[in-house]
Amino acid sequence: MGDCSVIAAVDLGSNSFRLQVARVVEGALFPLDSLKETVRLGAGLDAHGCLTAEAIAEMTAALARFGERLAGLPPQCVRAVATNTFRIARNSAAFLPQAEAALGFPIEIIAGREEARLIYIGAAHSLPSTRERRLVIDIGGGSTELIIGSQYRSFSTESIQLGCVGWSARYFPDGVITRERMETAELAARGAFLPLVPTFYSGEWQRAIGTSGTARSLADILELNDLSPLGITRDGLAALRSKMIAAGHINHLQLNGLRDDRRPVLPGGLAIMQAAFDMLGIERMSITYGALRDGVLYDLVQRQTQYDVRDRTVDFFQRRYHVDGPQAYRVSQLAAQLFDVLRGETQSDDVVLARNLTMAAGLHEVGRSIAHASYHKHSAYILQHADMPGFSKREQNWLSRLVLAHAGSLSKLADQEIQPAEWDAILCLRMAVLFYRARLDEAPPLGLLSHSADGYCLELDAAWLEAHPLTMYALNEEVTAWQNMGVNLMIRAVANV
Repeated sequence: MGDCSVIAAVDLGSNSFRLQVARVVEGALFPLDSLKETVRLGAGLDAHGCLTAEAIAEMTAALARFGERLAGLPPQCVRAVATNTFRIARNSAAFLPQAEAALGFPIEIIAGREEARLIYIGAAHSLPSTRERRLVIDIGGGSTELIIGSQYRSFSTESIQLGCVGWSARYFPDGVITRERMETAELAARGAFLPLVPTFYSGEWQRAIGTSGTARSLADILELNDLSPLGITRDGLAALRSKMIAAGHINHLQLNGLRDDRRPVLPGGLAIMQAAFDMLGIERMSITYGALRDGVLYDLVQRQTQYDVRDRTVDFFQRRYHVDGPQAYRVSQLAAQLFDVLRGETQSDDVVLARNLTMAAGLHEVGRSIAHASYHKHSAYILQHADMPGFSKREQNWLSRLVLAHAGSLSKLADQEIQPAEWDAILCLRMAVLFYRARLDEAPPLGLLSHSADGYCLELDAAWLEAHPLTMYALNEEVTAWQNMGVNLMIRAVANV
């Protein structure tokens, strides 16, 4: 892993923020430190779906404390992921830079299915490596993730919009618990689970496993109050439900193992868990302590090896959308070569950008499966909106923008904030596509690609240019496209490149 002998994962959930630091020894993780902040971010959304100023202030204060612990770690050794509240908050684009500044590291807003994939990785590494099919359920603050898998491989992943914070705020806003309220909350949760029954019903798995706060809290309460001998059972949930209704208010509920930070969200969490048991045919659920942050750590290790899941996603998308594999390879190789020459001595940010450029080049033609005309727009739409295991929303947006820019006018990017290194990547991809228009393995005799005072300069063999008039015409069109953006692209014909 290079310099990453110590790595860290930050899990920004809707109920709590968690930081975990671990030491990497021959691919194994040894925990060093962990921090938790119960911010209950999901409860900070206003009626318009925006995070309030108070919630943002509490969030940034918590992230600043995390940032102090992370100070000094290289950027490539830290991965921060944000989940449901960041996904749904209408003003996330406004407060995300503030959050990143407080933490000191980029924050990836991940899709629900990507969250589910990472949860399963974390859970699988804390369970025996058996061949049984497992159903893993994580009831978080704002969403619930369900995964069926075996050993370290997940087969089905899903994320639905219900969590203990949101459900408690919706159905038990003042803490009052009645039979009618509980039944209403359970009925609504069953409706959310209904579309998932064919995939996640008990006939599809052999063992149910719960992870993260809600499942662990319920298991602790059931066991410490002699309501269940081990883990979570259907009878135990029914007994706890009766006790909560009898208490009448969450503050009147006296139970062993009920922590103060979990008390306000327990009714919603119980209603969701009861609905999961009812709809998916669960009788007993065991508990694991491997969770999202553990999955992020293991995924971070894998990203720097040959097992990066993003590579498998690129391969899958190429097959799914019938991409011309040899052409994708040609373009990606040439784009990477040009970028390496143009950027010279690369920093860590350039290494990441170069890798993203290679993946974008491999996927730039996925839109051709929809239509040849404006295929780059279809490609960009797919990469922005599809579920792509291993990729954050920011990475997908970047891939989408790069692929959108590889063909047609550059004016469509005029109103976007693009860093100089990204413009370099756009140029390299456009050039690679241009030179391999004929889809032949013949590589152009390229000279130096460099920055000039007001743009770029590309050297090409003069004799080769004269023998390829169509390419020369396309290069002149490319010069015009960049000139329209105020950038000078000079094509210099030289002898004996």
